[in-house]
Amino acid sequence: MKRTHRISAFLLAFVLLCLILPAWAASPQDYTATVLFTHDLHSHFLPQADGAGGESGGYARLKTALDRERARHPDALTVDGGDFSIGSLIQTLYTTQGAELRTMGALGYDAAAVGNHEFDHTASGFASMLNAVVSSGDRAPALLMANYKPAADSPDKLDVQRAMAAYGVRDYMLLERGGITYGIFGLMGEDSHACAPSSGFVLEDMAASAQRCVNALKEQGAQFIICLSHAGTNEKKKLSEDERLAEKVPGIDLIVSGHTHSTLTEPLVVGDTYIVSAGPYCRNLGSITLTWSENGEKTLADYHLTTIDESIPDDREISLLIESWKRQVGGTYLGRYGMTYDQTLTRTDFDLAPPVSGVQSGNALGELVADSFRWAVKNLEADSPDVFTVAVTADGVLRAPLSRGELTTSMAFDVLSMGVGSDGTSGFPLVGVYLTGRELKAIAEVDASVTPLMPAAQLYTSGLVYSFNTHRMFFNRVTEVRVSEFGGGLGEIDDDNELYRVVTGMYSAQMLSTVKSKSLGLLSLEPKMADGSPVNDFEACILRDENGSEIKEWYALAAYLQSFGEEGVPSRYAQPDGRKHVSHSWNPFELVTNLNWIGIAALLVLAAAIALAVFLVRWLAAAKKRRRYGGSRWRKW
Repeated sequence: MKRTHRISAFLLAFVLLCLILPAWAASPQDYTATVLFTHDLHSHFLPQADGAGGESGGYARLKTALDRERARHPDALTVDGGDFSIGSLIQTLYTTQGAELRTMGALGYDAAAVGNHEFDHTASGFASMLNAVVSSGDRAPALLMANYKPAADSPDKLDVQRAMAAYGVRDYMLLERGGITYGIFGLMGEDSHACAPSSGFVLEDMAASAQRCVNALKEQGAQFIICLSHAGTNEKKKLSEDERLAEKVPGIDLIVSGHTHSTLTEPLVVGDTYIVSAGPYCRNLGSITLTWSENGEKTLADYHLTTIDESIPDDREISLLIESWKRQVGGTYLGRYGMTYDQTLTRTDFDLAPPVSGVQSGNALGELVADSFRWAVKNLEADSPDVFTVAVTADGVLRAPLSRGELTTSMAFDVLSMGVGSDGTSGFPLVGVYLTGRELKAIAEVDASVTPLMPAAQLYTSGLVYSFNTHRMFFNRVTEVRVSEFGGGLGEIDDDNELYRVVTGMYSAQMLSTVKSKSLGLLSLEPKMADGSPVNDFEACILRDENGSEIKEWYALAAYLQSFGEEGVPSRYAQPDGRKHVSHSWNPFELVTNLNWIGIAALLVLAAAIALAVFLVRWLAAAKKRRRYGGSRWRKW
């Protein structure tokens, strides 16, 4: 009897199991994806002072942080949103060694987008970098570019295409990890393309390219689609390219957003797409974990940014690799300057920070840099012309602070790390052009009126002292402009009968000729040669030393700092010295004095508008009165 009960129980259990198993098989499977991300690393191989007594960034510390995250999430992907180059002395190995991508390979990156700064050495430099990485045989991340292609008329097109093919640059990729098939593609944004005028590439429509990639990846079995976008987000929705992309293209699960240097402490969510950013310069490592089922919505399981600072120990292997890069920089690029990577130039007892974007004011670092350009004319340039010189630098080229303590060669380079010269080496050269006195005054007006529209255009000068009021009419905000000698005296500007030499970096000089379009034709600056003829080739205006070598922006600053010796940076640079006076007063007298034709025209328009308003008010009052007393005063009795 007991045996019969056992058999019956067994049969019942078997039947129930057969009934349950199909239900289990039909239930949706749960998935979990973890993505580690960075963007805008800008060759920040080594930590930098954070301005608060600590340090920020550094790839040896980043590797330790990556290893810790991978220990918790063994199947995590590691990706980058572009602009992995240009920002420190090690970038000088970009075209010959491809140090950035080779180090990212050692860090374990799976894929990266390409940013605008990857083309600072032009398309041929980008190709040389790819070839250097391939020749090394070292591991490197996949490079993804779906909407950025060599221009048909580019003279380097074939060489660039060969280099891209040899490296394996592609639109998208499939990657199997932890039972999930990931689809990953890369995009260049509209603004980032505009910031790469020498790329020799053309931009295809972001949304159309993204949709093409999403469709192809889904057809090939991708379960989780990631876009590595060098387009960025913005508080103003119309400027937030990656948010607009997510609205237009469904099917993207995650956008890693670079270019605008945004730091998102929480993801942006647009529809079913998550958008993440970790901030620039290796300050943070981002991590996002999403869970989902085949028939359900995604759920955010975890999102956090790990601060990369002195609390994280260095990874020994990456430290040794970085030291090898530093030795190569010292033996190649710095050799011609007679300097070493960590050489102490001088010291400072106070911090010199880059300007706060969008805040119109003086800035001590900007003034120091402008003074260094003017100093270089007198002390470094061979056959310097005996004419009055004004020096100018812009907010957008000041890339790093000079923090309290010893100042080294690498720190000076970091401040002015952008660009490449006609000699093919890193760093924009100084150039000298000529402007009339009227155009010299227009430089001050550019600073006063264009800066609110383009914060990177904010200017800092040496040899020019001016005042403006932020409440005056656009392009008539400047109230006074004078020239100034080193150490003191001010002089009047001759508007039409004298040419003044203006020295600035190559990038800023090229931007001078765009002032007319940026100001809707109301301001005009035409860079000239010493004889007054227009500049047709800025390379003819490059400042050179006695050996015929280009004088780089960064070297002018480094040499100027070195001239201070053991006494250190003078205390006059502890704060802005008043050479640019910015007023926010509503004083009527200040608002209407020294008007140019633009201000006078605006005042006349305003007066006419007021007169019209008064007339309309009086006419309406009279009409109301007529209606009250029975209509027209010409009524017949």
